[in-house]
Amino acid sequence: MKLLLVSMVMALLSQSAFAQSDFVKGADVGFLTGQEKHGVKFHDREGKERECLELLKNDYQMKAIRMRVWVNPRGGMNDKHELLAMAKRAKALGMDLMVDFHYSDSWADPAKQPIPEAWKNHDYKQMKKDLREHTIDVLSLLKANGIEPRWVQVGNETANGLLWPMGHIEQNPKQYAGFIRAGYDAVKKVFPRAIVIVHLDRGHLQSLYDYNLDIVKKYAGKFDMIGMSLYPYWAMQDHPELNPDGIITDCMANIRHCSEKYGCDVMIVETGFEVDEQHPEKMDEGRRQLTRVIREARSETNGRCRGVFYWEPQCLPGGYKLGAFNSNAAPTTIMEAFNE
Repeated sequence: MKLLLVSMVMALLSQSAFAQSDFVKGADVGFLTGQEKHGVKFHDREGKERECLELLKNDYQMKAIRMRVWVNPRGGMNDKHELLAMAKRAKALGMDLMVDFHYSDSWADPAKQPIPEAWKNHDYKQMKKDLREHTIDVLSLLKANGIEPRWVQVGNETANGLLWPMGHIEQNPKQYAGFIRAGYDAVKKVFPRAIVIVHLDRGHLQSLYDYNLDIVKKYAGKFDMIGMSLYPYWAMQDHPELNPDGIITDCMANIRHCSEKYGCDVMIVETGFEVDEQHPEKMDEGRRQLTRVIREARSETNGRCRGVFYWEPQCLPGGYKLGAFNSNAAPTTIMEAFNE
């Protein structure tokens, strides 16, 4: 009996240590290439000019980047070559990579999932082939250049499906799951070890995850990990009766629920908090909220939340209000949450 108790304690300690050591802090930096092309120079809190990825890694413990990829975007923004260039920079710094397939020529999110122009007149069977070939093409380019992503998202915030209307979750639920399965299989063909993520928004809304992921499972869709977006700011814009702490509490409960129900790990792949240089108390509040998110994601999810990624922290407040840098392209106090 004594030996059994010792073994159980050691197992729990081992699990706790694994959860702590394998917890990833990261950043989506899809805008970074464009910012640099427009001459943005980044600085640390002391005003010293720094390379952005190096600053994120060495000052804020961010050990991974997330990059979206579009199919045939105008001007090459977020195409596979821009992805490769940023992936090379991350690898040189020893940072891991998450690839976020939108399966669109531009933005894909819960409000829109537009079919790429080149795929528009294709039937479901051909569109699955298009999705598969695009996935393999992009990942093969990375592989040929010595880049192996640790995670790959099959779709971006696919709460209502993807490739509308062909893969709309209400109109064609079986086809939505079929697209997820096709993407999963394509990823594994190139990178068998990659962790494939299905990504939904509103991480605090358990009913959304039950509805969507039950459909994916019912129709033989596959995934290794669940990705969540968590934005208390946007949730309260839609529902003013909510409060940030309640949203965070509900998200943590949903992480525990999903990990148990679907038998997989979870990651917060997007989050962000308001930068308002005229009202610094808002940034103090953002730091408080983010500190709580990171702390509880590590300690209150039974070890099943594997990390937190901030969406475009390097954005300046004039362009996007939920970044985490100020108008001088230096980190605000929000970023200090990654060091707490």
